[in-house]
Amino acid sequence: MAYVITAPCLGEKFGECVDVCPVDCIAEGKDQYFIDPDICIDCGACQAVCPVDAIFHEEDMLPEDEMYLQKAREFFGAAE
Repeated sequence: MAYVITAPCLGEKFGECVDVCPVDCIAEGKDQYFIDPDICIDCGACQAVCPVDAIFHEEDMLPEDEMYLQKAREFFGAAE
């Protein structure tokens, strides 16, 4: 399981989440940040500092937010 950055981050890109991530699993995309679901250690540090409340644990996402997990998977799959 992993944390996922959802819609409130679109266009915001403050970046506090990147600074606190202990495993450097957050990367900047074109319109938002993404968390690599294969590297995330579920520590929750990013969620605690997100100024727009865009970060949710995968198990706590609403069905309409599941597309953001897929976007993250595609983002990191393309970067490999």
